[in-house]
Amino acid sequence: MIELLDPADLPRARETGAVVAGILQTLKGRSVAGTNLLDIDRWTQAMIAEAGAQSCYVDYAPSFGRGPFGHYICTSVNDAVLHGLPYDYELADGDLLSLDLAVSKGGVVADSAVSFVVGGAPAPGDVAMIGATERALRAGIAAAGPGARIGDISHAIGSVLGAAGYRINTEFGGHGVGSTMHQDPHVSNTGRPGRGYKLRPGLLLALEPWVMADTAELVTDADGWTLRSATGCRTAHSEHTIAITDGGAEILTLPR
Repeated sequence: MIELLDPADLPRARETGAVVAGILQTLKGRSVAGTNLLDIDRWTQAMIAEAGAQSCYVDYAPSFGRGPFGHYICTSVNDAVLHGLPYDYELADGDLLSLDLAVSKGGVVADSAVSFVVGGAPAPGDVAMIGATERALRAGIAAAGPGARIGDISHAIGSVLGAAGYRINTEFGGHGVGSTMHQDPHVSNTGRPGRGYKLRPGLLLALEPWVMADTAELVTDADGWTLRSATGCRTAHSEHTIAITDGGAEILTLPR
């Protein structure tokens, strides 16, 4: 299903995006060596409630996970890249942490992810990998606008990731959002320009470039949710929700 947001409802989408961005920024600041992933989950639960929003994750039970998820945020550490199920683990200096959050408020969903290294002196490879996903995200956003096609976004993302030397997995990618978290159209992280669904004002998309340092192959953790690199290499993930408007793409989850 593809939903198009009425222009009058765009302020509600902006509000939801601001909630997601604010929570992620707060969590990034609190995520230091010694922080437990379960504490991050509890903080997220409290902040969602304080904002008058609802979790998109806690009751989520799709076919690709062992649902329901049962937590409020995805916490993916080091070789984990997507759907990281929070567990009793204390972060250490040098851990590469990805936080992925989706909430609903006023009937509109926003979804965003950020990756960063805990503590000081991050490894150059980690910095380069995170930077590649962030550049790819910016390129995908720049390619989005009325009249463009999904393939234009996918091509822009994939061109950046490929030029940086990363292999691209196409099992999971970006997606539409609206009244629910995962909707059509699917937005692969590589593709051919000029192909796919034609973007129209009112469309909300969550774009999410992610890579693994030396592989494109995923394995599923014993928890039934967490997706890890098949080689145990480090990973990174960046994501924003955007709204297609008459003037182009508006980033809803940009930190204020």
